[in-house]
Amino acid sequence: MKRGERWLLPDGVDEVLPPHAEPLERLRRDILDLFASWGYELVIPPLVEFIESLQLSNGEDVDLQTFKITDQVTGRLMGIRADITPQVARIDAHRLPTDAPQRLCYLGPVLHTRPDKFAGSRNPLQVGAELYGHGGVESDAEIVCLMADVLELAGVGALTIELGHMGVFKALSNAAQLDHDAADKLLDALLRKAEGEVIECLDENGVDAGTRHQILGLLGLNGGIETIEEAKRMMAVAHPTVREAIDTLDDLIGLLRDRIPAVHLHVDLAELRGYRYHTGVTFAAYVPGEGRGIAWGGRYDNIGHQFGRERAATGFSTDLKNLGSARRPPTVSPPRVFAPAGSDPALLEAITELRGAGTIVIQQLTGQVGGARELGCMQTLICGDAGWRIENLDDGG
Repeated sequence: MKRGERWLLPDGVDEVLPPHAEPLERLRRDILDLFASWGYELVIPPLVEFIESLQLSNGEDVDLQTFKITDQVTGRLMGIRADITPQVARIDAHRLPTDAPQRLCYLGPVLHTRPDKFAGSRNPLQVGAELYGHGGVESDAEIVCLMADVLELAGVGALTIELGHMGVFKALSNAAQLDHDAADKLLDALLRKAEGEVIECLDENGVDAGTRHQILGLLGLNGGIETIEEAKRMMAVAHPTVREAIDTLDDLIGLLRDRIPAVHLHVDLAELRGYRYHTGVTFAAYVPGEGRGIAWGGRYDNIGHQFGRERAATGFSTDLKNLGSARRPPTVSPPRVFAPAGSDPALLEAITELRGAGTIVIQQLTGQVGGARELGCMQTLICGDAGWRIENLDDGG
């Protein structure tokens, strides 16, 4: 790197600067308070762990996004986390073991080896919540509703939540007797709605006519909640696991219509984005004008298997920086007052009182360059006969 370019950041790596950093921090606090009001307790996992803890047996996409480094103390391979969910699963399994439902939340930086196909940030601030120890649709509904509340708090409007079920695809790919590589190829083609590639994959693997019809049918099973009834008809003779998954989605939709009636629900049985460790319901939140989801999640039962303790689990996550960019800015900024340099007790007392009341007070530094206006202050603290008082800067000040 040339000397004059040392200030540049790597592609896809960003930072948050004034005036955006402070509102983002306020949003972080608000979200954590919201989590607490639902009974979700905060955990703060480390940024790095031994690679075995971050790799998942069915999460190859997580592994590809994980930076690997060598621990200079032990010589073992470590990873810089690309997703906090596996860490929270480890905590549930071993650090906070319980048989009762456990609600945990988190917020912290993650690092990706590459941006996603929409050129997203490689260093998101991931925030999310996980519910362990309950396998019923009620816990899925709770997580979706909590996600909707977080997005409402962030000022995201006109929300659409898209619902799918990984169990449908997995049952159909098993019925088609696809090996691991073929199933991955088929999943990728379904995600891109590439019908020609789906047909090519089915042809290459000699999939029987009935299963072929059902898999191709996934491409058309998207739309409003009425899509569920269409799916039931199309999959009437499919494997029972497929029908059970569709029934689960139907039950979830019923709960969500009661709890978040203002949110538009959309069904897409070929929309299976997210990390592939999901085993059941999947969901993503979309807003108009955005080509990708603003939040996402789903059920990932038995993720704790690699930690020696299988648990039902469901959760969601989002990028705090994305939410911050979507949040409506405050209509009124806190006032900023410029105070003169000095250690006069009355001056320091006036400054302390103003700050305690929510006013931003910037005290002059002796010999500094620039004054009140350069520091964004339209008021100044001056000493009068009755003591220190605030005065507006005049047009020539």
